[in-house]
Amino acid sequence: MNKSKLLVFALIAAGIAAFFMFDLKQYFTLDYFQAQRAAIDVQVQDHPLRAALLFFAAYVAVTGLSLPGATIMTLIGGAVFGLLWGTLIISFASTIGATLAFLASRFLLRDWVQEKFGDKLRPVNDGIAREGGFYLFALRLVPAFPFFVINLVMGPGDTVGTELRENPGVDGIVSTRCSSRRPSSSSGTSGTATRVPPPESTSPAEG
Repeated sequence: MNKSKLLVFALIAAGIAAFFMFDLKQYFTLDYFQAQRAAIDVQVQDHPLRAALLFFAAYVAVTGLSLPGATIMTLIGGAVFGLLWGTLIISFASTIGATLAFLASRFLLRDWVQEKFGDKLRPVNDGIAREGGFYLFALRLVPAFPFFVINLVMGPGDTVGTELRENPGVDGIVSTRCSSRRPSSSSGTSGTATRVPPPESTSPAEG
């Protein structure tokens, strides 16, 4: 493994290790969101642009490092930002983050995977080369295949542009959460939340 690959591997490993060492997973649960909902609503109302950017950055980091929490963040994004802005923010963030995961997997593992399993993967690579868009589009709509698994598995193969087929799944999750307006905790608690105005009320020139 050359120095470039070692550096990329070290950065990814450090990010994943920090996530679990500092128990950051606790912040990516519906229970935590329910407990902090009032404070989050205030922040989104007072600083919509900043809230959207912070959420965007966090989503890119989670998907880019293939960490657990993207689905929960998608639900939360729909509840907090609404259908239009939630879909817009999450679609771009998930595309960027998942593409980074895809490229990292491709950069680190492609040579080794193709060398070890090239003959066995040839039929798969040929099929994806012919109808890759259809395969990836279908996989995105099957809940049994988590997004981060598809990103990592497709990376070492001959597929490019996988994340362009991601949005149907994102739209479905965001719209589902918007219809209920408030995620339910594991204890079954639910409620009707006041819709938070989208960040369109604040321009980039916000002072």
